[in-house]
Amino acid sequence: MSDFSMELNEDQLTVQKWVHDFAETVMRPAAHEWDEREETPWPIIQEAAKIGLYSMDFMADAFSDPLGLKMVIALEELAWGDAGICMALMGSTLAVAGIMANGTPEQAMEWIPQCFGTPGDLKLGAFGVSEPDAGSDVSSLKTRAVYDEAKDEWVLNGTKTWITNGGIANTHVIVASVDPELRGRGQASFVIGEGTKGISMGQKFQKMGIRASHTAEVVLDDCRIPGANLLGGKEKLDARLERARSGQKAGGQAAMKTFEATRPAVGAQALGIARAAYEYALDYAKERHQFGRAIIENQAIAFKLADMKTAVDASRLLVWRAAWMAASGKPFEHGEGSMSKLFASETAVKVSEEAIQILGGYGYVREYPVERFHRDSKIYTIFEGTSEIQRLIIARAISGIHLN
Repeated sequence: MSDFSMELNEDQLTVQKWVHDFAETVMRPAAHEWDEREETPWPIIQEAAKIGLYSMDFMADAFSDPLGLKMVIALEELAWGDAGICMALMGSTLAVAGIMANGTPEQAMEWIPQCFGTPGDLKLGAFGVSEPDAGSDVSSLKTRAVYDEAKDEWVLNGTKTWITNGGIANTHVIVASVDPELRGRGQASFVIGEGTKGISMGQKFQKMGIRASHTAEVVLDDCRIPGANLLGGKEKLDARLERARSGQKAGGQAAMKTFEATRPAVGAQALGIARAAYEYALDYAKERHQFGRAIIENQAIAFKLADMKTAVDASRLLVWRAAWMAASGKPFEHGEGSMSKLFASETAVKVSEEAIQILGGYGYVREYPVERFHRDSKIYTIFEGTSEIQRLIIARAISGIHLN
């Protein structure tokens, strides 16, 4: 008999139920309020911290799942509760992913706890890559990091934009150029700790969706940090730069290593939105009567829901496969991580739009949540690699050609 199974194990089911209960009882009742307020939902983060959901321990446990599914299962449930609050809760994990992807074990032990704090002293983390003139083209970053050998310090200057928790985080992980001539191969990641001078918040953005999540610019003005805050260490960076300068393979870009690790997680969040929209539309179609019968008895509606359910389940399979591959150390030879993010994000947009259509006029007003689902969904086709970039990654992988 084969060992293959698509059933979740007891540990995974326990996490799924635990997170779902929190999403249903704490997040959903508060979702509309924090969407309208467009503020970080500190009371919700506090509640999550109290039960251990917002903590380094939970993240360590989730990331240690040998099958790789525990984190994406949790993220689906959180985004099902509310995508904006989910991002407020999980934004710190972007910094964690940056530290894990590029830092040493000692740096991870030092900095990851500072991205969460404790229930009595909450902390936030932020990960900064995008810039006003460098969105999808992460090889064109203008933020510079210059080493001051006399003081063993790095001096950072530049502006980051679209940063989750930007400027309000206690710990910022910043990707900067140390050798502009090498473009993406000349970049490195740095940690800026709490209370460091020279880092400030720029513009806070008013967004279409995920409005409970803080998004802002981060301004670096002669921001000095200890040499030890270079993730991975200077010896490793110098060796990588030397290989790049001599034309040898230098290893992955600092930013791309983080994005590769987080794509299935982003896909899982989009999946949660899509599932929430599908379930709400399904329940509505069973209850709403027109012309003397429930509207789900009309093929036009029933077929929409059939397509929605199919896309939701297909998204989950792609997300789970990518998460399992990442945990198993299997390379994304055909862009499997990008497939999961691409398909799930576009499914979230399409399914939430169809949910609005099924609800008709009710779907267009804020009294019903499906318009929020749709507003929240769109960002998943944009951040952490647009749909166009995901298609480019997949096309390069399957063709073996460096397409532009």
